[in-house]
Amino acid sequence: MAGESPGKSDQRKSSGETAPGERDPRLAVFREPATGTADAAERDSGSAVSTKVAIANRTEESEEPEETEDAHESDGGRITPDAGPPKAEPAKAEDADADADASEGAEEPVSADADAAKADKPDKGDESEEAEKADESGKGGKVPSWATAKKGTENGTDAPAADAQPVDRPTAVFKALPRPAVDQPTTTLKVPEKREEKAEEKAEEKAGPDEKPAQKPDEKPESAAERTSTFVPLRRDDKPAAPASPPRPPSPSPSPSVPPSVPTALPEAAERTRQQPMPPMPPLDLLAELTNKPAPPETPVRTAVRRVKIWTPLVVLVLIVLAVVQAVRPLPAPTLALSADPTFTFEGGKLDMPWPDEGQGGVEVEGVGTIGMYGQQKPAPIASVAKVMTAYVILRDHPITGEQVGPKIEVDKKAGEEANRPDESTAPIKEGQQFTQKQMLQLLMIPSGNNAARLLARWDAESEPAFVEKMNAAAKDLGMTNTTYTDPSGLESSTVSTAADQLKLGKAVMQNDVFREIVNLPQVEIPGIDNLIINNNSILLEPGVSGIKTGSSTPAGGNLLWSANTIVDGQNRRIIGMVMGAQKGVKLWDKLELSIQNSLKLIKAAQDGVTSTTVVKKGDVVGYVDDGLGGRTPVVSTKDLKAVGWAGLQVKLNLTEGKETVPHTAASGTVVGEVTVGTGTGKVSAPVALQEDLAEPGLGAKLTRVG
Repeated sequence: MAGESPGKSDQRKSSGETAPGERDPRLAVFREPATGTADAAERDSGSAVSTKVAIANRTEESEEPEETEDAHESDGGRITPDAGPPKAEPAKAEDADADADASEGAEEPVSADADAAKADKPDKGDESEEAEKADESGKGGKVPSWATAKKGTENGTDAPAADAQPVDRPTAVFKALPRPAVDQPTTTLKVPEKREEKAEEKAEEKAGPDEKPAQKPDEKPESAAERTSTFVPLRRDDKPAAPASPPRPPSPSPSPSVPPSVPTALPEAAERTRQQPMPPMPPLDLLAELTNKPAPPETPVRTAVRRVKIWTPLVVLVLIVLAVVQAVRPLPAPTLALSADPTFTFEGGKLDMPWPDEGQGGVEVEGVGTIGMYGQQKPAPIASVAKVMTAYVILRDHPITGEQVGPKIEVDKKAGEEANRPDESTAPIKEGQQFTQKQMLQLLMIPSGNNAARLLARWDAESEPAFVEKMNAAAKDLGMTNTTYTDPSGLESSTVSTAADQLKLGKAVMQNDVFREIVNLPQVEIPGIDNLIINNNSILLEPGVSGIKTGSSTPAGGNLLWSANTIVDGQNRRIIGMVMGAQKGVKLWDKLELSIQNSLKLIKAAQDGVTSTTVVKKGDVVGYVDDGLGGRTPVVSTKDLKAVGWAGLQVKLNLTEGKETVPHTAASGTVVGEVTVGTGTGKVSAPVALQEDLAEPGLGAKLTRVG
């Protein structure tokens, strides 16, 4: 009757709900499709879409939370919207498929579960519908007409429309959808959560142990809070469906078995992809895809160019760092290097010297070099020449210079007794007398007193053997490798040496001014000694002769270690010579005199032959300043350099720094060193200065230096 609300049974029917004990026809949508032919599967896909849309519409309009299964089963698996006319006979699956093809232009597959439900449930027809209406009426409500209920539902209210007319609407056939390959929702239908949970529980009870109820259309994978966005696939293997059109209002169908037209496409954004996200592509491929420009093929040229582009910045950075390091590194210290000829030979040929025809000997100009040697340099007895080493050790251990005389030394008993020995030379001293160190050295060297030598040895080392050890040690220090001392006086023939070794000793001992003064005395008067003491070296009165010591014995023959001076360019030059082993003559005095005369001949020849010559002239380039990085600044001599030598002598030039080191920068004319010739007392030198300005190395030299 118009104006009355439909009963609960009719409301449940119209909304798709079920009463207690009834089977929910919607569950057939989520069940696994039965195995059938390919045509049946294709028909199912079309029917499933229509079924879902119908369920969504009814679900939104429904207000009751429960449904009964009997209402659905009574119609053979088909849902009747209301009990009003017209009534339609249950359509067979084949007829429904045919009508769906005619109206929609696509095949609708028949669900296997739906067919099974038809076969199992008998068709109750109008009797069941009338019984349900009577049941609802008995509860106190009247059943509205089908048109009135439909009109109120479409308007969103429960009140029936006043002008609603009955419409002959065919009953919809619900068929199962095929289970998706991926358990994901394929539509955005919304179902209340409570009804959804109850429906899921009923589906799990109905399903067998091997079956799993399908996921409801609007069910979320985890929870509503976890999924807040829709996943859009990058690619699709299947063809995207056409956009869905809004549902059209139901219209009367010429045939009661033909279902209303329902859109078959779903929104593409709601669909879920079956593919997993693709892994990230390489940068070049991704760039090519974004720019729609494929990457060029790889070739050796492209590979080489790419490597150049990668490594060029790194190489440039390394070069810049190296350049900075090279530029700030400390500069090497400049050095002087000789560019002139390192040797100079005096003109005039070789100097002719009157060498004796026996024994051995030699002549040397101190600080310049050796004029020459003669005889075999073999160790031989040197007699009293050994006293030179005794004086050297005393002055070394007890040095005195100038006017100093040194401590007093008392003559012991042994020295007094040895003064009366007729077979050796002695000093006329007595026991208990005291003499200064200088006086004792005079008694040692001038009269050649053996007793004075042994007294000095005991005074210095407390015993003669200990003093002898000192003598041998001193000889070793001077490089006298062929010399052996066994006593301080040389009386023993076991004290041996060579002329070359004695020249070394003569140059060393003549550096002491006290010793030079003593050996240059032809005679001396000493307090406490009655007689005047005469030197045995008879040539001391010759011009330039200044010592040193005579020595004679039967095994040694006549020996003389001598010293003479010559003036060269206003400077005194010392010449040292040795003549030993003179054996001609019957008497020992004759042998000693022979050695003295032979020495005098050599002295005169050396004095005449030693001269000077200009080795380097003023302004000559003698070398350069090397800055250590390849730069060279020439240096010149500031005056003439004259070297001492003799005819045929070859001297060496040396370029050395002065008192200050060579600077990195200096003006032209700055003195930076000196050029020298010779060594010791024979050394001569001349200052050298820069010929041009001295500058630091340039940037190129700094950057390219190695080491």
